[in-house]
Amino acid sequence: MGDKDLMDQEEIFSKVLRAGRRTYFFDVRSTKAGDYYLTITESKKFTNDDGSFHYKKHKIYLYKEDFQAFRDNMEEMMDYIIGEKGSEVISERHQKDFKKEDDTSHTDNPEVSTGSFTDVDFDDI
Repeated sequence: MGDKDLMDQEEIFSKVLRAGRRTYFFDVRSTKAGDYYLTITESKKFTNDDGSFHYKKHKIYLYKEDFQAFRDNMEEMMDYIIGEKGSEVISERHQKDFKKEDDTSHTDNPEVSTGSFTDVDFDDI
């Protein structure tokens, strides 16, 4: 059995999140012992001067014994960022075609859902 067949056999469940030039892959995989773990892969597209492109990938392996601590830290970090800076994406202001929208949806309260990517529920992990 080749490496590709082994990789296909191990993948159990996947989701993809496209975010501009970055794509995030969330994959449930199986260990040789039959237990599950999560991989999170960030893939970022880069364009070369000649018009060709390549991808750089970074991967995190997350095992069940670390799920709760990872979830707690992730939620704490996201709540802190939203609490300190709100949900507006400041970097968008620097894009050439940025147009300020109605600011009524902005909130500094991390408890209020804004419908953004940070509104993630980690109970499904």
